[in-house]
Amino acid sequence: MHKLTLTKDTQITFKQGCEMYITNCKQRNLREGTINHYKQSYKQFYNYFNRDMPLCDFDESTYNDYVVYLCDILDNDVSINAYLRDLITTVHFLQNKGYIQPFKMQSIKVDKHNVQTYSDDELRLLLEKPNIKKCSFIEFQSWVMTNFLFSTGVRQRSLMNIKIIDIDFYNNVVYVNVTKNRKPLIVPINKTMVEILKEFLLYRQNKNDNDYLFCNVFGEQLVKSTCYHMLYEYNKRRGVQTTGIHRYRHTFAKQWILNGGNVVTLQKILGHSSLAITQNYINLLVSDAVEEVNEINLIDLFNGKHNKKITMRKGDRK
Repeated sequence: MHKLTLTKDTQITFKQGCEMYITNCKQRNLREGTINHYKQSYKQFYNYFNRDMPLCDFDESTYNDYVVYLCDILDNDVSINAYLRDLITTVHFLQNKGYIQPFKMQSIKVDKHNVQTYSDDELRLLLEKPNIKKCSFIEFQSWVMTNFLFSTGVRQRSLMNIKIIDIDFYNNVVYVNVTKNRKPLIVPINKTMVEILKEFLLYRQNKNDNDYLFCNVFGEQLVKSTCYHMLYEYNKRRGVQTTGIHRYRHTFAKQWILNGGNVVTLQKILGHSSLAITQNYINLLVSDAVEEVNEINLIDLFNGKHNKKITMRKGDRK
């Protein structure tokens, strides 16, 4: 006689499985931005997969066919892997629930590219203080934000959520409570940045210390688009064609390393979960080490040449 066993409903569809994972994300209290990111990826999935496809039909060949499909329609390997990571995460969830049979999935190999940073000339233009008597509040604030981003390496989301009360002028640190991994950071701020912030707060016209440090023209918290366009326009007015808020984070890391900063300290400031992630920043900056390698010429150092020009007399040759 056949034994009765508990089995999953094999008629659960691909779309229902995706919706189950979205519900799981909400139960884990993931950020709204993260959840919306998955929803956008699912729109791409639905362009290829039949929404009504039973989950029990999703197997390794189905996944591999989708990888080939993405490679055919997209030229950007980073974008391809972004979709694949979201699919892999969702399928792993459904595999753990027993709706899909386990099989191995992996993203495609991607060539690493050098991290884009601001050049020294661009930084000089961007960090030059505007004329307080002539510039607008937004212009002055953009300059302060530029200095803050460059000297702390914080992410855009963290920047927009810093409140005035988070600035500790006694200890010269800023308490960053909104971070990518949800772990608060204590980021040191140098004396120059402290003085810049003190002057900025004279013009900020905040109601109390719970107001956000940086704001729009009405004194309200910045949103992502306003923050981006504010600094985009600032760069253009300064004659800097390259732009990007995250570029300041890369530039901070680069300048920290090139000026002899400690790697472990850099890891703590950036809030990286492991030293390996910080090391990745350094590896992508290897091209900037060429000049320093020439300055610290170890062979000449131990040969005692000291940049002395050596000539060989004809009679010395054997």
